[in-house]
Amino acid sequence: MPAPETTPPQSSLPAAADRSTAHFLAEAAARARDIQAVTGHVTSHVGEPSGAPAAAAPPAASVPAPEPRSAEARAAVTPAVAAPVPDLGRVLGGPRGLGTAGLRLTPRVQVPTDPAPPEPPVEGTPIPGLYHHPVAEPDPVRVEEVSRRIKSWALDEVSLYPEEWEEQFDGFSVGRYMVGCHPDAPTVDHLMIATRLMVAENAVDDCYCEDHGGSPDGLGERLLLAHTALDPVYTTEEYQAPWAKSLGSDAPRRAYRSAMGYFDQAASPSQSDRYRHDMARLHLGYLAEAAWAQMEHVPEVWEYLAMRQFNNFRPCPTITDTVGGYELPADLHAQPAMQKVIALAGNATTIVNDLYSYTKELDAPGTHLNLPVVIAAREDMSDRDAYLKAVEVHNELMHAFESNAAALAADCPIPTVHRFLRGVAAWVDGNHHWHQTNTYRYSLPDFW
Repeated sequence: MPAPETTPPQSSLPAAADRSTAHFLAEAAARARDIQAVTGHVTSHVGEPSGAPAAAAPPAASVPAPEPRSAEARAAVTPAVAAPVPDLGRVLGGPRGLGTAGLRLTPRVQVPTDPAPPEPPVEGTPIPGLYHHPVAEPDPVRVEEVSRRIKSWALDEVSLYPEEWEEQFDGFSVGRYMVGCHPDAPTVDHLMIATRLMVAENAVDDCYCEDHGGSPDGLGERLLLAHTALDPVYTTEEYQAPWAKSLGSDAPRRAYRSAMGYFDQAASPSQSDRYRHDMARLHLGYLAEAAWAQMEHVPEVWEYLAMRQFNNFRPCPTITDTVGGYELPADLHAQPAMQKVIALAGNATTIVNDLYSYTKELDAPGTHLNLPVVIAAREDMSDRDAYLKAVEVHNELMHAFESNAAALAADCPIPTVHRFLRGVAAWVDGNHHWHQTNTYRYSLPDFW
């Protein structure tokens, strides 16, 4: 054990950035030399999506194991040659200031400032006063193909739902959702990585927690066993077989197993471990909400917001690099500043869900906790005033996300960090657009 005075200091953001930049440049230079030796020229496309080939589907009847990616495989999804660090004024600038407005992957829809009313969106109305960035409709060609593939996967590979649930599955519009949230995905195969995971997560939520037979009773056991489809059990030979067989025993576990198998084939080991960790966070949030339901307890507002930092969309934007065909280095992803940005993005997008699903949840049996309901109960407000205060909470979280993302981009000016932050910002915008326009699921209360 080293003496205290010689213990190496803990990693800091600048040091991590320096290490990652040096590693990035060294790998890029080596690849450039290899390409030049073979082709006689060097390509440069830092920050551009790769055309990595689609991963083969894991066998439906087996538990797919993560496979180490070869140097050739990594080269297929990594930029070839480093480009100059982008100008921060261009990356972060914009008429709405720093943050999401500048960290964009898709053109922002300009909202007219003259008295003439803007053209309405395709469907739905944004919540009045909600701070958001309008975006263009997702690419309809990709939406159609992702929608076709995900339905085939759900029905043919994992037997996800019975025939009577088909309308609800179609109404979820998950293809449109994921195409809108991942505009930098290089191929439909990359989009399918996120789409399968999203559908699997919703199957667990619906079947274990809410709409389709879910209950707080026994939820901990169900979530634990489902989590082993993401994070495999290693036990004695006698008991390994019954565990493996259990992974096909219900739709949520079948969906988790299959979706994670595809993800492992596309992701690095650190990206897979990151996702498993975020899913454990999600399951912990489910359990807190279930405990309150069993006790018929309405938490304090701060307690509810703490729960929502775990029971939220966090697992979705944190895979933006895998879906984009590149990797944010693990030491940079683990930095407190990056973790704060990701947490704020998850918190803001989840409050969007609370607000758009408010009337849907009021119409459902039982009491559904959401931010307006908790504010009304704990702060003795009318339903309308509580809802409007929840809008303010969302807006404050969004501004915090933007300012922290801008500060991180300035402190760590390397391409993968900027691209990852742009990807998270695009997910935030795409998530709002889907909620606003999914009128099959959502409608607004009459508070204005």
